Amino acid sequence: MRKKIGWFIWIFMALGFFVKAQNGWLNVADLGADTTGEILCTDIIKQAITTASEKGGGTVFFPAGEYLTGPIVMESNITLFLDAGALIKFSNNFDDYLPFVQTRWEGTVMMTFSPLIYAHGQENITVTGRGKIDGQGRAWWNEMDRIKDLDDKNFEHKYSDLWSRLNSDVVTEAYYQSTLKMRFFRPPMIQFFQCSNILVEGVTIVNSPFWTINPVFSDNIVINGITIINPPSPNTDGINPSSCRNVRISNCHISVGDDCITIKSGRDIDGRKWAVPTENVTITNCTMLRGHGGVVIGSEVSGDVRKITISNCVFDGTHRGIRLKSARGRGGVVEEIRVDNVVMKNIKREAIVFNLLYDPKTVEEPVSERTPVFRNIHISNVTATRVKKACLLRGISEMPIENLSFNNINIQAETGFIINQAKNIELHDVDICATKGPSFVASEVSGLVLDNVKSSSPLKDEPTINLINVNNVYVHSCSPLFPTSVFLKVEGEKSQRIYLYNNSWVNVKKTVVKGPEVMRMSVKKN
Repeated sequence: MRKKIGWFIWIFMALGFFVKAQNGWLNVADLGADTTGEILCTDIIKQAITTASEKGGGTVFFPAGEYLTGPIVMESNITLFLDAGALIKFSNNFDDYLPFVQTRWEGTVMMTFSPLIYAHGQENITVTGRGKIDGQGRAWWNEMDRIKDLDDKNFEHKYSDLWSRLNSDVVTEAYYQSTLKMRFFRPPMIQFFQCSNILVEGVTIVNSPFWTINPVFSDNIVINGITIINPPSPNTDGINPSSCRNVRISNCHISVGDDCITIKSGRDIDGRKWAVPTENVTITNCTMLRGHGGVVIGSEVSGDVRKITISNCVFDGTHRGIRLKSARGRGGVVEEIRVDNVVMKNIKREAIVFNLLYDPKTVEEPVSERTPVFRNIHISNVTATRVKKACLLRGISEMPIENLSFNNINIQAETGFIINQAKNIELHDVDICATKGPSFVASEVSGLVLDNVKSSSPLKDEPTINLINVNNVYVHSCSPLFPTSVFLKVEGEKSQRIYLYNNSWVNVKKTVVKGPEVMRMSVKKN
C-alpha cells in the first residue's frame, strides 16, 4: 500500500512539473537545483532555459533558497524570475566563465570572460522578481590587484595566452595599452549584447565584479525598481547603457564603487569603428548614494550620445552629481541633453561638471574625428547643499563647449560656478553661495548671458562675478539683495563688448572693477 502511495505521489509531482513546463514555468528546485548555495547548478539552469526556449519561451523560476552558479546565458523569450528570498550567487572560480565570449569592455569590443548573465543577439529577455543576485566580486577585485602587482613587462598569468590569441585584432590608442597588457578583464554582472526588448525589474544586485548592468548595441531596454549595492570597489558602476537606443531607467536605488548611472558609446578607435550612438534615454525617479558620479555621460562617447533626459533624481553623497567627461582622441558628439528637478547633498567634488579635458596631458590638435564635442545641453531646477564645487564647465581651445543653459539653480558650495573655453552660455535665475572666491568665474568665453544671477551670501572684497578674457556678455536683471562689495570684476586684454542693463545696484558698493589691461570702452552700463 505504501509503495502505491509513493508511486502516486511521484506521478502526481511529475505530472505537475510537466504541466508547469507545458505552461512555460520551470522551477529550478523541482529540476534538482541545490537550494543551499553549496553545489553548482549551472547545468540545471542551462537546461531549464534550453527546455523553455525549445517550447518558444517561458519562465525559469527560482523559489526561496540559495543557488550557486556559473554564467547564465539567456535566450529569446526567457524570463528569470527570482522569488522573494531567492539568492543567486555566482561562482568565484574564473574557469567557470570560459569559453571567452564577445563583449564590450570599457568601450572596446573583445573576447573575454562571459558576463555573469549574458545574451548575444536575443530578444524578449526579462530578469525580474524580489530576489537577490550576488556577483561575489571580491575574488575578481583581488585577482585584478594581484595581476597589477606582477612584473610590469610580462603580466603573465593563467589566461594571458588565451586572451592574446583571441584578441590579436584589437586596436586601441597608445595610452590604453597599459590596461590591455593585463589581459585580465573582469566580466560585467549583466550584459546583453546586440539584443532587443529587455526588462530588468525589482531585483537587488550586489557585489558586481565589474559594471553591473551593461546593455551593449541593444534596443528597447527597461530597467525599473531595482537596487544595486556594491561596496567601495574598482569600476563597479551601476547601470551603463553603451551604444543603445530607447532606454528607460526609473525608480532605482544605487550605491556603488564607481559611477551610479553612466551613458557610453565606445572608446576611441574601436568606438568610431562601430559608430553606434546611445540615444533616446530617460532616467527618472532614482536615488543615488555612494558613487563617483550620480548620472554621468562619458568618458567613452566615441559613437555619440544624444537625446537624453534626466529628471526627478536625488544624489546624496556621490563625488559628483551630473557629470559629462571626454578628452581629445575620444571624438564623438554629446548633444540634446535635458536635466530637470534634481536635488543634491554632500557632494564631495562638483555638483555639475562638463569636462572636455578629462585627460589633462593632451595638447591642442586640429579638429578631426578625434575631437570631442559637447553642445545643446540644458539644466533646470537644481538644488544642491554641502557641495565642494558648484559647477565646472571646461571646453578645449579647439572645441569650446557650446549652447548650454542653466535655469533656476541654487547651490551652496565651497567654490563657485566656473566656466572656461565655452561659447553661447546662458544662466537664468542662478544663485551660487560660495564660501571662497567669486560666485561666478568665466574665462575664455564668447557669448554669455547672466540673467538674475546672484549670491545670497556675498563675500567681503570678493566680486560676485569675475570675467576674464570674455566677449559679447550681457549682464541684466541682477538685483543683489545683500550688501555686496564688488559685483563685477573684469580682467584680461581680450575682454570686450560687456553690457550691463536693467540692474539694481542699491546694495552694491562698487558695480564694476576693471583690470588695467581692459580697454576703456569694453564695459557699457545702462
